Amino acid sequence: MSRARSAVFAPVDSTARVEAVSRRLADAIVFGLLADGEQLPSEAELAARLAVSTVTLREALTILRRQGLVETRRGRGGGSFVRAPDGLTAVRDRLEGYAVDELRDLGDHYAAIAGTAARLAAQRALPSDLAPLRRSLEEMAACDQSAALGRLDGRFHIEVAAASQSARLTQEEIRLQADIGPLLWLSGGGQNEVLLAQHRSIVEAVTRGDADRARDLAERHVLDAIDHLIELRLRGGP
Repeated sequence: MSRARSAVFAPVDSTARVEAVSRRLADAIVFGLLADGEQLPSEAELAARLAVSTVTLREALTILRRQGLVETRRGRGGGSFVRAPDGLTAVRDRLEGYAVDELRDLGDHYAAIAGTAARLAAQRALPSDLAPLRRSLEEMAACDQSAALGRLDGRFHIEVAAASQSARLTQEEIRLQADIGPLLWLSGGGQNEVLLAQHRSIVEAVTRGDADRARDLAERHVLDAIDHLIELRLRGGP
């Protein structure tokens, strides 16, 4: 199991456990850490991994079913199966909900997380941690569907955090991707080749073990996207 997927199934330490479990799994589904059609572990196993009761898990799965992110099948071969969303919905409406100073503050926080994760990844990543990053780059280069590219972009950033070997950083990256990831992809303005080149530069720095450059590239990548996002917000959206 990859480090990013391990973070998905790490124990939930929030007091609002139903919401925390449903949010954790929903984020993982949206960003492709859990694949469309994939069968989730049994209720007993999944509850044990997340360190919650089976009652809490069932309530969380009910929320996911209502959101259309999980399908439960009965009978032999049944269980809970992932249903990936068809696309990024209501992104423009979400952008309108942010004030400019909120976007800037969120960008500062995200840049700090992304930069730290990239720095630690350059210092700690094993060859097995780099393989998912290269796979995501290849999939992004071959993909021409905007919604799928957005999910791959989010997954890439989560995998960088996972390569830092910090479960907390990875979980924070997942949370931030859910909050602002679709907006950051929207801010790319169709500059897929530019974004892909930035991703490749980050992976190269991590592979070389150049911690300072990896941090600087990751921070600049986020802050450039936030600057463009603010421009879009001031213009009233794309």
